[in-house]
Amino acid sequence: MDRKKAIIIGAGPAGLTAAYELLTRTDVHPVVLEKSECLGGISRTVNYKGNRIDIGGHRFFSKSDRVMRWWLQMLPLQASETSPGALRYHGMERPAPRSPQGPDPAAADRIMLLRPRKSRIYYLRRFFDYPISLSKDTLLKLGLVRTVKIGLSYLRSALLPIKKEETLEQFFINRFGRELYGTFFKSYTEKVWGVPCDRISAEWGAQRIKGLSVWATLAHAVKKLAGGGADIGQKGTETSLIEQFLYPKFGPGQMWEETARQVTARGGEIRMGWRFERLITEGSRVTGLQATDSATGRKETIAGDYFFSTAPIKELMRSMVPPPPPKVLEVSDGLVYRDFITVGLLVRSLRIHDDTPRGKKLISDNWIYIQEPDVLLGRLQIFNNWSPFMVADSGNVWLGLEYFCNQSDELWNLSDEEMVALATRELSKIGIIDANETLDSTVLRMEKTYPAYFGTYDRFGEIREYVDRYDNLFLLGRNGMHRYNNQDHSMLTAMMAVDLIAEGKTDKTGLWEVNTEKDYHEEKEPPPAAAARSEVGVGGQ
Repeated sequence: MDRKKAIIIGAGPAGLTAAYELLTRTDVHPVVLEKSECLGGISRTVNYKGNRIDIGGHRFFSKSDRVMRWWLQMLPLQASETSPGALRYHGMERPAPRSPQGPDPAAADRIMLLRPRKSRIYYLRRFFDYPISLSKDTLLKLGLVRTVKIGLSYLRSALLPIKKEETLEQFFINRFGRELYGTFFKSYTEKVWGVPCDRISAEWGAQRIKGLSVWATLAHAVKKLAGGGADIGQKGTETSLIEQFLYPKFGPGQMWEETARQVTARGGEIRMGWRFERLITEGSRVTGLQATDSATGRKETIAGDYFFSTAPIKELMRSMVPPPPPKVLEVSDGLVYRDFITVGLLVRSLRIHDDTPRGKKLISDNWIYIQEPDVLLGRLQIFNNWSPFMVADSGNVWLGLEYFCNQSDELWNLSDEEMVALATRELSKIGIIDANETLDSTVLRMEKTYPAYFGTYDRFGEIREYVDRYDNLFLLGRNGMHRYNNQDHSMLTAMMAVDLIAEGKTDKTGLWEVNTEKDYHEEKEPPPAAAARSEVGVGGQ
């Protein structure tokens, strides 16, 4: 009866990680409230007639040993055919530590696959390496004049960098030169955000592509040719240069479905279809939360000892009772989000292909960045290449066409039929499919997928200062912190919040530092006693 309770808003990676960590490392009972009927947030997997959609593409890679181990405890790594196994790095094979005792993907469902990474840029109706490399192939495709301009522009930026980096445009120019920025970064980035790069904070670049530059790309290529050893964690590799990653057999949602299963098996509570309405505070503590069951309309006020929120900050701040000061609400109301549409297209074949000694085959890209300025399409996923088990019939090609927009845009408000027609027309226009090869389609819309680094974001410190006054309130995850986190960053914020509870601490500085430092606390471990508890019951089911 005296057991403490934590109320967690949202059943995405951060919320479910927090629930699991509380159950395995503390005596706190978690209650997770999820407003939708889906687990995993934007890391969910949607099953459409046996064809599975990964919303946004989620490579399971982290520089954090803690996160990597956590994933592999939930879903064990597939067996290798031989021991040691061989991993393919863009046509080269190297040894890697895969376990011969692991499960077989053909026979087991609860399994993590090790997948090759390949991403390319589609520009001028041609493929270019991603990240861009100054290879012979790239130079030939760009042509002599453009190549010379890129080289001179890069030298200028290297010798005379912009001293005060304030915008994303300045961030890109300092690392790639103005000409390369204009060729390969500007158009795609502005498709994603819907505003010019000179209106986006440089902090976005610092978080998303830290360490990547022309020199980093060249050094990586030299290291590959030298035959450096493989490491499944790839801790020494910049995120944008990863060449292999982990991936659940049935997509990222499988990870969070398994996590939810373990949470409930250990006594945790997950309420689907519950929408939080009010966050009740008293002094420096949150005392309760009011939520509504969407199915019945029943309202309930739930008392708790700890509160975790992964909800968009704009919604959270407007829910607080009593309300925050007007200046703080002004900042939260001015935060901007970017929304996201995925069109799933099932086609018989593509017009583009890979040439191999055995003939033509499906291109091996996981996703393709569409740099063409004459279409709205931003990125293209080929789900067959994420996991062959994502496709009901391996003889077909299952595509995800990604569009970035705002809910006020005409694009967002197109009917599903109009959206499919646009996607099919654009993909045909740039030479990737024949429209008459389409077999089936579906449309998914995701609100607030990307927290933006403009609007009132430059005043975000005022929000942080206000919410950190509540000792038992923890903001987690991408929308919860209004930060463009990957799922491993979101998980780390949850793990570190539970660290604070387990250690009886209230200083949240470390939470806000996740995804701001290059290695984002990769060696941070839970307290020894908690670590011992966390190992109990994790492996066997």
